[in-house]
Amino acid sequence: MASQPVWPRTPVLGALTAVAVVLDAQLLVRPEWNARTAPAVLSGVTVLVGALVLRHSRRTAQLSALTWRAFAAIAGLLALGHLVRAVTGVGVNPPEVGPSDLSLAATAPIAVFLCIRLARSTGARVRVQVVLDAAVALTALGVLLQLFVPLTTRPDGSVAHPLLTIGYPAVCAVLVAAGLVAFAGVSPPRRTAAGWMLLCFASLALTLACGALAVTRPAPALDAVASTAYLAILGAATLALAADPGPKARAEEAAVAVPLAGVVVSYCLGSGVLLLLLGGLAAGRPIAPGEAVTVVVLMALTLIRTLVWAADGARLTRQVLRTEAYFRTLVHRSADLTVVLDGHGQVTWAAAAGPATPSWSVRDLEGRSLRDLVHEDDRYELHRALDAAVDDIDGRGPVFRLRGRDGTWRQFETVRTASSAGLPGAAGSAPGLRYGGPDAAGDGLVLHLRDVAGRQRTELELERLAYTDYLTGLPNRARLMAALATARTRAASGQRASLLLLDLDGFKPVNDIAGHEAGDHLLIQVADRLRATVRDGDLVGRLGGDEFAVLVGDSLEEARALAERIVADLRTVRPAADVEGTAPGVVATGVVFDISGSIGVTELDPADDVPTTVRRADLALRAAKTAGKNCVRTAGHAIDSAMGRRARLARDLPVALQQEQFRVVYQPVASTEDRRIVGLEALVRWDHPVLGTVPPDEFIALAEDDGLIVPLQRWVLRRAMADHAALLADGWQLQMGINVSVRHLQAGCLAPDVAQAIAHSGVPPERLVLEVTESVMLDARDRLESDLAGLREMGCKIALDDFGRGYSSLAYLARLPVDVLKMDREFIADIERDRRAAALVSTVVELGRTLGMDVVAEGVETGGQLAALRGMGCHYLQGWLFGHAVPVEDLGPLLAAFDPTVLDVRGAEMDPGVHIVGQLG
Repeated sequence: MASQPVWPRTPVLGALTAVAVVLDAQLLVRPEWNARTAPAVLSGVTVLVGALVLRHSRRTAQLSALTWRAFAAIAGLLALGHLVRAVTGVGVNPPEVGPSDLSLAATAPIAVFLCIRLARSTGARVRVQVVLDAAVALTALGVLLQLFVPLTTRPDGSVAHPLLTIGYPAVCAVLVAAGLVAFAGVSPPRRTAAGWMLLCFASLALTLACGALAVTRPAPALDAVASTAYLAILGAATLALAADPGPKARAEEAAVAVPLAGVVVSYCLGSGVLLLLLGGLAAGRPIAPGEAVTVVVLMALTLIRTLVWAADGARLTRQVLRTEAYFRTLVHRSADLTVVLDGHGQVTWAAAAGPATPSWSVRDLEGRSLRDLVHEDDRYELHRALDAAVDDIDGRGPVFRLRGRDGTWRQFETVRTASSAGLPGAAGSAPGLRYGGPDAAGDGLVLHLRDVAGRQRTELELERLAYTDYLTGLPNRARLMAALATARTRAASGQRASLLLLDLDGFKPVNDIAGHEAGDHLLIQVADRLRATVRDGDLVGRLGGDEFAVLVGDSLEEARALAERIVADLRTVRPAADVEGTAPGVVATGVVFDISGSIGVTELDPADDVPTTVRRADLALRAAKTAGKNCVRTAGHAIDSAMGRRARLARDLPVALQQEQFRVVYQPVASTEDRRIVGLEALVRWDHPVLGTVPPDEFIALAEDDGLIVPLQRWVLRRAMADHAALLADGWQLQMGINVSVRHLQAGCLAPDVAQAIAHSGVPPERLVLEVTESVMLDARDRLESDLAGLREMGCKIALDDFGRGYSSLAYLARLPVDVLKMDREFIADIERDRRAAALVSTVVELGRTLGMDVVAEGVETGGQLAALRGMGCHYLQGWLFGHAVPVEDLGPLLAAFDPTVLDVRGAEMDPGVHIVGQLG
């Protein structure tokens, strides 16, 4: 079916407004032209609008076209009337009745016809309340008419023709009352059209009132107001027709039981008239007998309307109470507890079957967040209950514990979950349900819960043993496998999910040395950390021993980010001390246990079965173990072994260099003295088209072995220096640190490559920091030393990276032209807890100050580390506490948003006697 043509609202209204402005200016500036010019302009504008309406009617449906053509006929009669006034020279507001009034009066029957078509939309009947509202408004307008008539008397006492002074205003009063009836009585699809029609009649009343006043007191201002109001009639009428959905439109919802629009308008008119009369009486104007009678009628009608309104309110109240009682009776039979949630997860309505429900009353539950009442260990079960798309994993509905008012917990099983979209007022006003599947987005939910506290103890115990780990209380392997099967089915429909496998590093010595009790306590700590770190919709399980799993309902990127947070958090886990007063992580034997976690991540593929998915995650976990533990690795597609992945990376590395599949990210270096970010470290990443993001510790060694490290680092130099030049041009005075491989230094072309990158970018060489690893000391022959010295003579600064991690020779350190020492993250990981580690770091800081070198601490992630380093006088810090590595397009916002107060840690007072030469500032 062809769509209805759209009426050009904006061009028509814009043209009418422009004509009104120009015409008003002419009427006020050149009043001697008003007799012929103004009626002629109004006649021409009316003809144009009528022609547009007639043309528009030919493209509309047959039933709608009749209404448009009726308006075109009205426009033709109005244009004829104004044309007659222009020819006879009587102006916009003629002083006497003339031939033009014949055509103007003929428009009344057609206008009534339009009102009837609007009021009879969808066959709705006019209710008694609407008739009373119209009667109140009509009576109030009658009083205003009585006040208006004396104003039309000429100065000599004669009265103008009644048609101009009484007839036209009276007709307008009737039309305004009819418009009010139409506005209050039409169906919702037509209410906008009726509102524009009511405005049209109000503009008509203003036009005719100005005409009646101009009969006895002609003035250019009255002509201007009458002309503007007449143009407003044309605009409002066309908008009313354009908003009319057509005779066949049906209301999608029932009309309101109490028409408030009519009540407000009629009461405002009635109150305004009474205040006007009282004000006149206070000013000394007496109330005429006719006005008094009309006011009595007005007050009587208002009283009747108030009683009818009260009766409507009482009827609706009884209906609501009956409906709620009926609804509660129904839900009492369906479940022990029924809860209706809005789009934010808050309880909007609740009904309980009897006293067996928790100690909360249903009224106490309303307005509270259901999540706040659920046990924190059962958040995943709540997520399943609120997600209508989740299937029962083990043949029962999700079971979670609700807290009572007295603090006790009772278990409830979800019998059924349904959308509340069909309940009046139940849909959430805010988009996006906090919990729920895609079908429930935007609406609330209805939960039918069964109290299972009365189940036999044996049944509950068997269920717990079947699906729960006895030590940690987490779901066990059986429950995890069932959840993986369900997630795999949902992945086929587009809902992404990922699996994390976690294995603790250093757990076996805890069992062997500290005992199994300390090992069990450590596992409980890890389980608590995992519960606190993951989201409510993620399932945490224990597979056995020191191996855990997390089922994440999100993409591989989000799962990897979660795994990184878990690894960082597990660095602070320590077994319990056997003896009171022993330091954390130290048992009675004095042994310090270093506990961390390795995680393998894979995304669920619908084509793989559950064992294949677990095997892929386990391969990723083994890759993390091989890479040195305490890290995260992902499983690449079609990679069945760690050797296969290495072979794939070695094979694809030359192609990656040709296609520039690499990108550079930058991590900030902060200064506690300057209280700002003073430097950046450029870090390269490989975006493999199949395996995803490959970390540098996987491909840098391959590039060195295959002789590709020099072209790779040339590319990194060009990219980093170009980005650095753009930052300097934007006003950011920063140092740029770039890692340099020893193989590049051994090749003898590092100095020319650096010089070429500096020449192309235009960056001052003193802004470049070349970072070489500590292994350069093993091969610090005279040629390498001279190459480093040459780079330093160019103006570049030399930094010794990962200092303290490998082989360190103080003799070579004194010989090498090094400006900066960068302590490895593992070197400072435990300085806030281990006095020996803190002493070593303090020694390195003191050594750097003695040798005139800046010291940068890498891997600063906690406030305790920051406090310790500041206390040692280490002024240059790098780590997640100040910002992750970000691409160049995010550097500007990161630098601008840096908060210097992050460097203010209580207890981290700087030693006033410490001074380090500022090489990075």
